[in-house]
Amino acid sequence: MNAQIIDLSNALWMETLNKINHDVYQLPEYISLESSRTKKIPEAVLITDREKIFFAPYLISKCDNIAPSKLISEEILDVKSPYGYPGILLNELAANTEGFPDAAMAEFKQILIEKNVCSAFFVMHPILNENFHQIFEPGLFTRSGKTVSVDLRIPEYQLWSHTRKGHKSAINKCKRLGMEAKFVPIDKYLDEFTAIYHETMERVEAAERYYSFNLKYYKEMWKVLGNKLHLCIVEYENEVACAGLYTEVCGIVQSTLGGTKDKFVDLSPSSLETDYARYWAHKRGNQFLHLGGGVGMSKDPVYNFKAGFSQLRHSFYTLRLIVDEQKYRYLVDIKAKSLDVPVEDLLKCKFFPAYRSPQTALK
Repeated sequence: MNAQIIDLSNALWMETLNKINHDVYQLPEYISLESSRTKKIPEAVLITDREKIFFAPYLISKCDNIAPSKLISEEILDVKSPYGYPGILLNELAANTEGFPDAAMAEFKQILIEKNVCSAFFVMHPILNENFHQIFEPGLFTRSGKTVSVDLRIPEYQLWSHTRKGHKSAINKCKRLGMEAKFVPIDKYLDEFTAIYHETMERVEAAERYYSFNLKYYKEMWKVLGNKLHLCIVEYENEVACAGLYTEVCGIVQSTLGGTKDKFVDLSPSSLETDYARYWAHKRGNQFLHLGGGVGMSKDPVYNFKAGFSQLRHSFYTLRLIVDEQKYRYLVDIKAKSLDVPVEDLLKCKFFPAYRSPQTALK
């Protein structure tokens, strides 16, 4: 078994992806974008055994910002997935070889230990990693909810029959009002998209959480992803009523970021946008339009909206590794002291890693 750490400039990164079914979230261009946004170092661990491949991309950072620096006496690192669903990739032979996934995971943890990493948090891909809880040791992954995708492998005429009655009414109403959905040149609409997105985040009181998704970020996203990134808008009375960004890689179209102008929310132009996007994605020969889940992976109104477009659901998992138990507990103790809460309260909270828990997670 051969294991190595590779950076974004290493040709092995793309050579590996070219051998494995992947999505936008594992591309070096996307990882680089997230590294710039989050100010973290991008890396990947590649483990091979003849033709078997294990590939784990991540962002690595120091843990010196969890509490006043004077409390932390040594340099400790942790890793996490970039935004989205990067997960961990196995090629088909690796996934189907009994024992290899667990052996590769053990090797991966050893590499992290040697890098002085105490914990790792990975957001698994709902489609590409859907069976990982079956091929790895039991209990390794945490089931965190469900996501929705439109199955584009079915005949086009069946897409409408899989649509909730209420959504059908909303779509038809949008059409009667004269709304028009279409994909447009990104560079001509990025300013407007950014304004709509921020207006939406303000409305749902999530602006602070997503403040770094700004015009500069979108311009860079378009620059590095090129024809893998698409922008769909819905126009109404010479205005853009809503807009959404979609990525398209290896047969998977991802609905990523988007929003609706406040004054058009009640007309639900996003229903028409999603309807148009699924037929567009189907005609291009894709297999899935992944709509995602609810906020925080809950079955909230966002999830219920998405669920009205398809009958296909995916179990969503996270990987929460305590790589070095001693270092992990050391950081939890420091965090508990800085928050003035019992250590046990931090360890019981659902946030991972516990030493990065915000005060609100303890309520």
